Amino acid sequence: MKIYYLVSILLLSYCGFIKANEQPNILVIMADDLGYGDLSVQGAQDLQTPNIDKIAKQGLTFTQFYANSTVCSPSRASFISGKYPDKVGVPGVVRQHESINWGYLDPNTKTIADNMKRLGYQTALIGKWHLGLESPNLPNDRGFDYFHGFLGDMMDDYWTHLRGNVNWMRLNSETIEPKGHATDIFTDWAVDYIDNSTKSKKPFFMFLSYNAPHFPIQPPQSYLSRVKNRESKLSDKRAKNVAFIEHLDDAVGRVMAQLTISGLDDNTLVIFTSDNGGALQYAQSNGKLRGGKGDMFEGGIRVPTFARWISKIKPNQQTENMAMLMDLLPTFTDIAAKEKPKRVDGVSLLTTLLKPEIVTKERTLFWVRKEGWGHNGLSYYAVRSGDFKLVQNTPYQPFQFFNLKDDPHEKSPLEQQSAKVFSKMREELTQHIRASGQIPWQKPLTTNF
Repeated sequence: MKIYYLVSILLLSYCGFIKANEQPNILVIMADDLGYGDLSVQGAQDLQTPNIDKIAKQGLTFTQFYANSTVCSPSRASFISGKYPDKVGVPGVVRQHESINWGYLDPNTKTIADNMKRLGYQTALIGKWHLGLESPNLPNDRGFDYFHGFLGDMMDDYWTHLRGNVNWMRLNSETIEPKGHATDIFTDWAVDYIDNSTKSKKPFFMFLSYNAPHFPIQPPQSYLSRVKNRESKLSDKRAKNVAFIEHLDDAVGRVMAQLTISGLDDNTLVIFTSDNGGALQYAQSNGKLRGGKGDMFEGGIRVPTFARWISKIKPNQQTENMAMLMDLLPTFTDIAAKEKPKRVDGVSLLTTLLKPEIVTKERTLFWVRKEGWGHNGLSYYAVRSGDFKLVQNTPYQPFQFFNLKDDPHEKSPLEQQSAKVFSKMREELTQHIRASGQIPWQKPLTTNF
């Protein structure tokens, strides 16, 4: 009888070990303002990004993957919540000055880190947070076991790491003063984390969140000199951006190399993406797509996105299935535990990852942004349903109506009133606005007016 129980315990332990090993590590690498056309694998002719290209070539390329907003905070809120940003209190940018702040992450929202931690993962955020500067909206409050990065929005300088003369660099809750270019610092921390993760029996979920290539465009001088020598006809502005992205690409290459060194290649799902499109005023490129950062046109919201999972995803795959950043949370819980969380707006992309030829059902997707500068605190929107899209680029513009299948570059607006799908999309947007109106986007007042 004792032998029976001993064998049973050993078998149960073995099964648990197998189950744990079946949970892949998950690494999300998010660039900041990386344009749809600013990778060589995406058709850029003036820059070289072999490391990011390799992720694409070894896995699956999404040709219709969207950020949830035209700017940083709302997209990141959707990524960590699995919901539309205005449904978690972040319709605009979270900033350190209240008078220009347009978001407050709902403290009751369960995040991607909360979910992965509950499912047995060690959770880490390295790099940019941009979803709160004080408790209860600090990374360690929101499910991340480990935070090594930058709380704020943009850096005024990639070498000093300050924003408005404030140091937002942290190791968990401790203020730190690291030396060097922010892209290199975040990469060093990510490499160290991957190396140390081999000592744990738990799989890891790591969100590696770069500030680059968000302005100010500050590549190391050695990269800029190399680009100017190679691409002598580029403008100074474009050359700086190319060098900045190539520096980021080398950083990504170091992280991917560490997965190989640590023996984690086969059992790590890597997602590479961006939080919105490239900023045209800084000579960033969104390829042939219209518009850029801040726009509801495709150039502002469609982002380069690749998935590499060597043991599961075949190389050189491509899918036209529509997907968004908010889909990653239910995708990861599906992978980790065949669990599809309720009360999220995203859908699991697991079927798309494994069988990209299977087309997902048509979806209606929404975008919102609230902003002060030039918008007076008003919101503007976009809606996509199948091939059709409504676009409003400022609160003061009427909606434009496009068929992206026939007009992928949004050059020829359609007649609106005669189209039944136009009315349907407007009504769906109306109901979305009603639902999101229940969620406050400002922190509770401590004093009365």
